Amino acid sequence: MSDDLTTRRRWLRDRCRVLHAHGTPDAVAEMAHVAAWCSENEVRQDVYGAGEFIEGFETRLATLFGTEAARFLPSGTLAQGIAMRAWCGLGGHFGMHPTSHVEIHEERGYSHVFGLRATLVGPARRVMLAEDLAAIAEPLCALLIELPTRENGGQLPTWEELVALCDLARERGTRLHLDGARIWEAQAAYDRPFDEIAALFDSIYVSFYKGIGALPGAMLLGPADFVAEAQVWQRRMGGNLYTLLPNVASAASRLDAQLPRFPVYLERARSLAAALAGIPGLHLLPDPPQVNMMHVVLDLAPADAVVARDRVAEATGLWLFGGARPTDLPTQSMFELYVGEAVLDVADDDIASAFRSLLER
Repeated sequence: MSDDLTTRRRWLRDRCRVLHAHGTPDAVAEMAHVAAWCSENEVRQDVYGAGEFIEGFETRLATLFGTEAARFLPSGTLAQGIAMRAWCGLGGHFGMHPTSHVEIHEERGYSHVFGLRATLVGPARRVMLAEDLAAIAEPLCALLIELPTRENGGQLPTWEELVALCDLARERGTRLHLDGARIWEAQAAYDRPFDEIAALFDSIYVSFYKGIGALPGAMLLGPADFVAEAQVWQRRMGGNLYTLLPNVASAASRLDAQLPRFPVYLERARSLAAALAGIPGLHLLPDPPQVNMMHVVLDLAPADAVVARDRVAEATGLWLFGGARPTDLPTQSMFELYVGEAVLDVADDDIASAFRSLLER
């Protein structure tokens, strides 16, 4: 792609309504928000993770999830690597879904950095089930379960399927770790308290920059001795920064207001999916969506989909998606649609009309 085309597309996107998630982040506005919130709440910065404010936020999350302790970390990649190392030890063996972020987006850090082995459990196109774990003969130190599974469109096991999977893992003496980067979305779908979901697991990681819409940051939760070991690994891995104040304050300032929004997003995702259903050349995965995200598959090759997106953006002012990824078929493309604040004041019919126009072109 030429530099001129890239610049033109960036210019066009910046003048459109971005439909994904909460819209285009505004760095200046977020910094101003954090500064004002810290001033209003007389927040004092932590020093290497110690301080009344950060420790209070950790306690708040531990209470929400019903765990003994919690530790704020700068990234989920660090949090999950530390969790697997803590449960498995050096050279230990854990299981995870084939599309886990740990497997496909982290350059196999679990092996190169933490010295661990991994087995992929179940098929990539659906959620992990008890039958998939039962098919693994070798004992596992830990099992990493992602709720929802992002790479297959935000699919969730039913509550009964999840309980059966966790029960089997415990029967086999396998520790359970929750990749809860999108636990906020999963909780709205299950309509169960956070601590009831957390009780199925030995440890939990949650993210604040995705659905919550805060600056990057993660929380690792679990037993007190597990979190104490995590703090040691945090320092070993260079994750114990002098202060994490902006990131913690961004998360703390948004959490309470954002949690009630996820049922709203889920309801809107279902209504939008219903509006998109039946458009020739458009397919949803899953259909209907199980959380407030879904994959949209278009009967257009990726390059054609992007050109059509630009034309629709110029005509309607709606930026329907970012990049278009290839699928197994060269004549199709797909993208992730996360339903958040960005679409709430755009009518379903207007969005559906824009997609019809895109596919007609």
